[in-house]
Parts: sequence; C-alpha cells; structure tokens
Amino acid sequence: MATSGTTTFNLSIDEIIEESYERIGIRSNSGYDIKSARRSLNILFSEWGNRGVHLWKVKLYDQTLTTGQATYTTPSDCSDVLEAYVSTSGGTPGESTSDLSLTKIDRSMYASLPNKGQTGQPSQYYVDRKKNPNIYLYATASASVSSTSTPSSFQFCFYYVARIQDVGAYTNTSDVVNRFYPCMMSGLAYYLSMKFAPARTQELERIYESEMLRALDADNQGVSTFISPNTFYGDGVLS
Repeated sequence: MATSGTTTFNLSIDEIIEESYERIGIRSNSGYDIKSARRSLNILFSEWGNRGVHLWKVKLYDQTLTTGQATYTTPSDCSDVLEAYVSTSGGTPGESTSDLSLTKIDRSMYASLPNKGQTGQPSQYYVDRKKNPNIYLYATASASVSSTSTPSSFQFCFYYVARIQDVGAYTNTSDVVNRFYPCMMSGLAYYLSMKFAPARTQELERIYESEMLRALDADNQGVSTFISPNTFYGDGVLS
C-alpha cells in the first residue's frame, strides 16, 4: 500500500476550533462562537506558560556587552531566561573560542550585592520577571570584556523561553509543535465546555490533563539522568 510521503499535517485555527467544538457535541458557525473559541485558545496558550519549559519555544539571543552597563533588555517575546554566558564568538554553538557560564541569582541575593556597578568579568545575573523581563549583570563588563569597535568579540548570550504566539487570523496555523496537537484540541474543548457544555467539563478536563501529561513527557531533551544520594555522618554534616 502506498503512503502519502509527506509529514506536513497542520491545522488552521478555524479547523482547531471546529474539532474542539465537535468534541463537546456542538456544531456552530456563528461569529460569536468562533470569536469566543479564539479567545479561549489564546488563554489556553497563556496557561501553558505555567506548565514549565516548552523546548520548541527556547531561543538563543546574544548582544554586545557594554562597559559599565548592568541592565540588559530581553526580546519582546521573552517569558524567562534559562541560562546565560559570556562568549567570544557571538554565541554560535560549536564555534566559541571561550565561553564563561554565568550563575543565576535571585532578587534577594542581587539586592545584597554591595557595589552593583563594579566592573570586571560578569559572573552572575538576576532576571527581573516583569511583563518584559530585564537582566542585571554582576559585575558589569569592564573594557577587557566589552568592545564597540569589534562587536562580535564579546557577546552576552542567553537562552530564553519565548511566549507562544497569539492565535491571530482564523486562516493561520498555531505556533505549536505537532506533539502538542492532541492536548491543544482537548484543552480547547475543555475550556469551551465550561461555557457551552458544563455537564462534560469534568470528563474533558481529565482527557486534557492526560494528553498534556503525555506531551510534557515527550517534550524533553532525551539526556541521561544521574542521581547521587546525600550522605550524612553522625554529626549531621552533609558530605
């Protein structure tokens, strides 16, 4: 038997809405129902931001270090910063001549630093997670690790989690990787049931959470995990 030979299956927003309404037993083409579903889908994507890190939305960003500058802005779609380092090759993986990993600290630790304007080699960073996060470096870059004449020499690089793009037009496709398609449809059906089929809400919530769990399990980097137990001696000192 012949196969299609393609792996390009994707659904437009109106098809996602149609599938989700069918799951709650409703076939509606009214303008309000479609608008309501689009709004719910945007809210669902916002809720996914609380579900952890989605690998397909992790991006690498780099910018030139500026002497004495402590605060750096993040891209407009940034939700949180995961890892950061200073690179002498513009942050391109596999091409770095020298990378220095930076340690992420919290607000309290950053606030306790006595001289936030101290210059030198940056070693720590704090992320102020407001609507558009800012990054605070410590120490601020000295002239030896910043340059305006050769901007590719010293770069501040960080991996950040980008927000899922808005739904937009009904003819768009979703900004979602294919392994999350099932839970996207079941999640939207669950959200719509709260407005149009409350008797099915509990059932659809269970389906949604089950499919979300499978998607999150599949959304990993596939690396080995090593667990090392803590060892305590008689005086209670951690080894």
